[in-house]
Amino acid sequence: MDTKKNIFIKNKFWAIILVAQFSLFYILSKVDFAVDFFSEFFERKKNFHVSVFSKFGFSVGDVIYTFVSLYLIYLIIHLIRKKQSLTLKRLFIFINISYFVYQCSWGMLYFQTPIIEKLQKKKFTDNDLKNLTIKYLRLCKETREKVSEDKNGIFLIKDFREIELEILSQQKNLPSQITSKNSVEMLSVKPSLYNNIMNYTGILGYYNPFTAESQFNPNLPSTQVPFTLAHEMSHQLGFAREQEASFIAYLCAKNSDNLDLRYSTQLYVLKSLLRNLSLKNASFVNEILSQYSDKMKKDRASELDFLKTHESVLSDVFGFTNDLFLKSNQQDGSITYSYFITLLVLYEA
Repeated sequence: MDTKKNIFIKNKFWAIILVAQFSLFYILSKVDFAVDFFSEFFERKKNFHVSVFSKFGFSVGDVIYTFVSLYLIYLIIHLIRKKQSLTLKRLFIFINISYFVYQCSWGMLYFQTPIIEKLQKKKFTDNDLKNLTIKYLRLCKETREKVSEDKNGIFLIKDFREIELEILSQQKNLPSQITSKNSVEMLSVKPSLYNNIMNYTGILGYYNPFTAESQFNPNLPSTQVPFTLAHEMSHQLGFAREQEASFIAYLCAKNSDNLDLRYSTQLYVLKSLLRNLSLKNASFVNEILSQYSDKMKKDRASELDFLKTHESVLSDVFGFTNDLFLKSNQQDGSITYSYFITLLVLYEA
């Protein structure tokens, strides 16, 4: 116990620095000028940041995460076994540097002016959501008839690269009242090296703030991939909040000529509306599901089969930790879609 106490006392400086950082960035998150400063910093460096790692044909961020994880495991095991002050010091220094870089390059963007403040306020009811649901059911049916499918009659993406380039192009056409952010000039969207593990976690994709790469799981049902690409690429633009990244992805796909992107997004919107209505309007939701076209029903069965095949405790663990992370950054949490739905209704009103 004395040894443990001594190594912590010897490294109290680095512990104090870490606590001071937590306090500093918490205070800065409440100051508009500071948040604007970090937003502008991100805006100025994002294209350079993307370009640096876009040249690699694999996910550099995943490789870095692998080595960092191994290094941290080594430090922790060494600390437990040897109880050396130097090991704890290295651990504290590493955490301090990582936290500082993360906050400066990404973390503070969670506190930007919410998109909802840029939209006209309007009260809406469940009937408004039901009407929007009926609209998106119709759109899904229409678009589904025009896309490709595999030999089993399930939606099949024709060209991943074409979808990515279309999203990049549509980012230049986002409404000026929503955002003044500059579009990203090049692609840095890559399949995750952890995609086989992701199958069992419920994670569709993620943005790496250290390398500005957008990762996605290529094993997902085709219905989910295009919207996931648009969502992760919205993070590259500088939209940190998950629900806002989804809304920007929706805007990128709304008027797109790419049918694969449009169908995936329309289906995401429809499912989000149904999820939002399911607690109080179960009969309506079941009625809508029964009205899916035969082709849409095959796509839905494919999604459900993927989920069933890859059920695991990992999905619960990652879902819980992701929910905590979202709430710590003043987001709604992964269990609710109300903010996205609110943005959608206010924009379409």
